Amino acid sequence: MRIDNLQYANWSEKIFRQLREGGVDAIHVTIAYHENFRETVLNFEKWNRWFEQYPDLIMKGQGASDIDVARETGRTAVFFGFQNPSPIEDDIGLVEIVHTLGARFMQLTYNNQSLLATGCYEAEDMGITRMGKQVIKEMNRVGLVVDMSHSGDRSTIEAADLSERPIAITHANPHSWSPALRNKKDDVIRAVTQNGGMLGFSVYPHHLKDKGDCTLESFCEMIARTAEQFGAEHLGIGTDLCQDQPDSIVEWMRVGRWTKEIDYGEGSASAPGFPDMPHWFRDNRDFGNIENGLLATGLSEDEVAGIMGRNWYNFYAENFSPRG
Repeated sequence: MRIDNLQYANWSEKIFRQLREGGVDAIHVTIAYHENFRETVLNFEKWNRWFEQYPDLIMKGQGASDIDVARETGRTAVFFGFQNPSPIEDDIGLVEIVHTLGARFMQLTYNNQSLLATGCYEAEDMGITRMGKQVIKEMNRVGLVVDMSHSGDRSTIEAADLSERPIAITHANPHSWSPALRNKKDDVIRAVTQNGGMLGFSVYPHHLKDKGDCTLESFCEMIARTAEQFGAEHLGIGTDLCQDQPDSIVEWMRVGRWTKEIDYGEGSASAPGFPDMPHWFRDNRDFGNIENGLLATGLSEDEVAGIMGRNWYNFYAENFSPRG
């Protein structure tokens, strides 16, 4: 079983076919960065059309059992998530609505302060806000997973402790391995995993040691060391693959509508666009490289199977449904 718990590709029939060639049984796809509720609904509509156009390749995923159906029918189950709480605007009632539409993950922040928590690019992390505490409670109730991939350290630790259900960091790596602002320090990873949560490892070059020159061996050894430290059962893959996206999209991610200036994020003025991917992971057909690389580290077959997909499957099974 292979599950990638974060992609934001420029979706096409080509990529849907590559998912099948790579044996990817399920993906969590971002359908909102800075969109408001109505704009996000249009993105749900877009996916509904793709499900109609390519019914032999992809299907909508709402629970773990949909992955079983996808595997039995040779398709990829697609689960939806937001990288910002902007789709719920300032209305807690929209939490249940977006879950009903099919959202299963929502970041409490992108890089900036939100109404709910503090993003990792802010100078001061004030933690979970008053509204954030209420929204976490509501997300727990309906089965919308709290994602803290772009949030500050204090906010992430507080979210892990406040949430009555496990939370996720869907796409990041340990800060100790690669000290990118977006990567997570040990105390943050510990807070998430001790509370039953998940960490998905990213292959986005700005999150990698040596960026696009990162070796497969370095990446897989990092995962093995993280498994020793925090438990292999709490780990998965969240590649943050942005395949075939134009550079205008990375500008939308970083700038949105909040500034008139150019924000380079983890890039720079000399390299403002998407960075080059490592040669061992260009697209969805390359998941076998990661699997073989993990086996070469000495991780057991069972641990590798968990990291490649089964751990996310179990997490989905426990956390996507409303509480009774």
